[in-house]
Amino acid sequence: MAKISPSVLTADFLELKNQLKIFEECGVDMLHMDVMDGIFVPNISFGAPIIEKVKKHTSIPMDVHLMIDRPHRYIDMFAKSADILGFHFEAGSDVAETLKQIKAHGIRSCLTIKPCTEPEEIFEFLPLCDMVLVMSVEPGFGGQKFMPSALDKLKKLRAEIERRGLSCLLEVDGGINKEAAPLAVAAGADVLVAGSYVFDSSDIKKTVREIRAL
Repeated sequence: MAKISPSVLTADFLELKNQLKIFEECGVDMLHMDVMDGIFVPNISFGAPIIEKVKKHTSIPMDVHLMIDRPHRYIDMFAKSADILGFHFEAGSDVAETLKQIKAHGIRSCLTIKPCTEPEEIFEFLPLCDMVLVMSVEPGFGGQKFMPSALDKLKKLRAEIERRGLSCLLEVDGGINKEAAPLAVAAGADVLVAGSYVFDSSDIKKTVREIRAL
C-alpha cells in the first residue's frame, strides 16, 4: 500500500489547521512542503518559519522539498523542522556532501530529479539517500498534468535500488490522481505526493483513502 504525502502548496492556509486534523484521522504518512525561491523555479512559496509553525500543530512527519538554488546553504535552517529533507540534483550543490549534511542532523535525506534528468545520473548517490523523488511535472507550480515519462524513471530507479539491496523509498510528485496513482505504484513508487487532487476534493478523507487503496 502506497504512502501518501499531501502537498501543502495547493492548500488554503486559512483551513490548513482543520485539514491537518483530517489528515491525522485518515493516517496520512507525511506532509509535503514545497519550498520555492523564485530562482531555481519561477515561483515563490514559503520558508522555514511557516514549516516550523505547521509542525507545532501536527504529529505528521514533515516531507520538505527544497526547490531552491544552491540548497546546501540552507540545510541547517530547514533541518530543524524537517523529518525528511530533499533537494534537487540540478540545483548547484555538491550532491554527496549535501546528502551527508542532511543525514548529519539525524533526519532522512531525499534527492530529487526534474523531468529532464535521467535516473542513471543519480545512481552513484543512492546509498546516501533515504528517499528519491521523481518529479512527474516541471517543478514550480501545482495543478499540472502527470507526465508519463516519469514511469520509466521510476522503473529504472526501482530496479537499481533493488539490485543494490537498498532500503531507499521512491517518491513521485506531480499530477497524481486516481488515474496516475496506480500507474506510479506499479512502476515502483512507494510514496505519492498529491496536491490539488486532495485539497480541492469535497471529501479529503475519502480521497486520501481512495488514493492509498489504488
